[in-house]
Amino acid sequence: MSTSATATGRRGIPAAAFVEDVQSYLSQLNLDVNSALAFLQERLQQYRVVEIKLLAQQRDLQAKVPDIEKCLEVVATLHAKKGTGEAIIADFEVSEGIYSRARVEDMGSATTLLQKNLENAKASLEVLVADLQFLRDQVTITQVTIARVYNWDVHQRRHRQGSPLLPSREILDGAEFPGLDYA
Repeated sequence: MSTSATATGRRGIPAAAFVEDVQSYLSQLNLDVNSALAFLQERLQQYRVVEIKLLAQQRDLQAKVPDIEKCLEVVATLHAKKGTGEAIIADFEVSEGIYSRARVEDMGSATTLLQKNLENAKASLEVLVADLQFLRDQVTITQVTIARVYNWDVHQRRHRQGSPLLPSREILDGAEFPGLDYA
């Protein structure tokens, strides 16, 4: 039986169920081994696609944080310059190759906005890291489930064919392996 049902995890990512009893798992899903393996492989592929998207978001946020911090430093410099009584006139790029000149009056709201954006970006990054960890756990659980289903199927086929589940002494040429139960 599985320890968790098909529940929704973080960000709508379905939680993977750890399978302890493969036969019960297959009966519960009403699937044969090949269908179950195909289902699990598809789920694994879906996890990989989500992981790629989350990693791209993480990369973007990690690039955004230093940019916001740099903007905060510029605003602090402008604020210090304004304290000297000098007029603050800045040239800024409107679009590629087009510049405009502006007179900066109030920088308090800019600082507040940038601080808020920085806090939001850092909080989003923390959530994203937690989501990635959750996703990696689901990938691992799914990979283990695939291995368990596959191994269970091999065991069942060998059992149906009457093949020994463990090698006999003759097959091993008399080699001794500690802890191995010989048929």
